[in-house]
Amino acid sequence: MTGTDQPRRTSTKPNEASWFDSWRDDIQAHLREPNNWIAPVAAAGLSLGLWTFYQSFLRRIPASDHIAPSFFRRRSLLGKVTSVGDGDGFHLFHTPGGRLAGWGWLRRVPKDRKALKGRTISIRIAGVDAPEGAHFGKPAQPHAAEALAYLDSYLRHRRVRAYLYKRDQYERVVATVYVRKPPFFFPRKDVGMELIRRGLAVTYEGKTGAEFGGAKMEARYKAAEAAARRKGKGLWAGEKGGLLGGRREVETPMAFKRRMKALDEKKAGG
Repeated sequence: MTGTDQPRRTSTKPNEASWFDSWRDDIQAHLREPNNWIAPVAAAGLSLGLWTFYQSFLRRIPASDHIAPSFFRRRSLLGKVTSVGDGDGFHLFHTPGGRLAGWGWLRRVPKDRKALKGRTISIRIAGVDAPEGAHFGKPAQPHAAEALAYLDSYLRHRRVRAYLYKRDQYERVVATVYVRKPPFFFPRKDVGMELIRRGLAVTYEGKTGAEFGGAKMEARYKAAEAAARRKGKGLWAGEKGGLLGGRREVETPMAFKRRMKALDEKKAGG
């Protein structure tokens, strides 16, 4: 084979860059300029901020077990009361953002019981204990019906704000609850305080697990209870007796529950 019959070899020069190399070099040159980072970094930061804001303030919490531990003692929930179970507890449908987020005009709170199932938060009003209603074959405590009727008329279908403290053994969220009542929406009303002032609840007596929202709140509740007791309001009525003297000993909700428990244990023992 002669020199002219040999196949040609393609020569590659060192300074000849491929299309890929050229594209890569352009990107590297672009990224070397600090000003070119501003837009993507700002977009990423804005997206992260919006997501964090949504998760913190606009994400609806359907039930108590969906509440993150970081919420307790730091956050509050705005919602609508869908039902009242007893004199110191109710169910709340969380409406994050309130009217500004469309609740009440663009987004509706379900009214049907089936539609609400599994979508509400059970709230236990902090610092108070209302008379026990009849359940599990046990009789109702005096003034239990009045406490339930009052709380139902005071809160049902109204928007409230609950300041969260903890979950109790029944998976209820213990919270201080405030409501604004027409025609004057200021100042807002402390629901637990209103129950105590009317003698429809006492300050919580349990030594373990008691939650008032702080020492100042506990002192305010106890002072309100003392005033209601002096005036003979609600369950304190008749405590000092009538014209003939005498004294009616008032059984608090905690004492009532202990008595019912003792009766159950006595029956179980034969």
